[in-house]
Amino acid sequence: MILTLRSVRKNEHLVHAIETGQERTHGFSDIQLVHQSLPNSSTQSVDISTNVGELTMSSPIFINAMTGGGGDRTKKINKRLAEIAKVANIGMALGSQMAAIKNDEEKDTYSIVRKVNPKGIVIGNLGSEATVEQAKVAVDMLEADALQIHLNVVQELVMPEGDRSFIGALDRIEKIVHALPIPIIVKEVGYGMSKETAKKLADVGVSVVDVGGFGGTNFSKIENKRREKALRFFNDWGITTTASIVEVVKSQPGLNVISSGGIQNSLDIVKSIALGASATGLAGFLLKILIDQGEESVVQELEDMHQEIRMLMTALGVNTIADLQKVPLVISGPTDHWLKQRGFATEEYSRR
Repeated sequence: MILTLRSVRKNEHLVHAIETGQERTHGFSDIQLVHQSLPNSSTQSVDISTNVGELTMSSPIFINAMTGGGGDRTKKINKRLAEIAKVANIGMALGSQMAAIKNDEEKDTYSIVRKVNPKGIVIGNLGSEATVEQAKVAVDMLEADALQIHLNVVQELVMPEGDRSFIGALDRIEKIVHALPIPIIVKEVGYGMSKETAKKLADVGVSVVDVGGFGGTNFSKIENKRREKALRFFNDWGITTTASIVEVVKSQPGLNVISSGGIQNSLDIVKSIALGASATGLAGFLLKILIDQGEESVVQELEDMHQEIRMLMTALGVNTIADLQKVPLVISGPTDHWLKQRGFATEEYSRR
């Protein structure tokens, strides 16, 4: 396969993502779950399955979008991730499929996922520049169960060859929502989601959002590594994962929320759900384990997380994800300050 400029860029993103790592400034240290001394529960009674809009998932964890369009290298990674998703029985989202839409030689770097995991939940991915026709091609390519439309304005602005106009994105999303028979998930890519954005998306019929909060993989830093003159003011740009969840959940209760952005352990996942998310996406954290330690280590990490989530839910006295979304918690620190300044009564969480 001859690598295009887009493919070279995608491979550079993988390398820089691993080098840059994750910020871990997502805000979860500001969230404290309220201990229950008489939970009247057991790990055997806990059910960690969840509903995300029309999707029913056996786990609140799925492999989030990170690879696509990088030629043979990303094909191999996608194949390995699909094998992990199959063994662990979790969903998987791919990186942007635009590379395959523009170059047929890239298609099997994506379609390999469905071949490896024919019965699993597979989520396609395109940018907000996509048309309805391109969205249909992306879904058919994977026999996708859902389609992510990713929003990455700041990454594009920092990217030397990135987009500079974002006019009409909401109109294009609305057309895709009404044209496709599967769930459309609108995903922010590392900069968080505000209540204003959530309202716009809800108003055009979007039912699921992935907040993609600040605090995980920093795409501004990744793209700045590729620039002659860095735009460092974008390195700290965004809304944390915790604040994003609350902004969306409290302002648009009809939206289903996926939490992502620096999540690396079972406690982060449980806190995400307690804040109101229905599921969590893990990307860079799992990719690093895969590269450093291999597939078996990723599967073991996921199995450990599932057991730990059951333990945490048992300690809190809840048996379902729906019940976990209602447990009391205390929000403090910068997350509390941000949310109060934005008009949210954080004490509602502590008094429920």
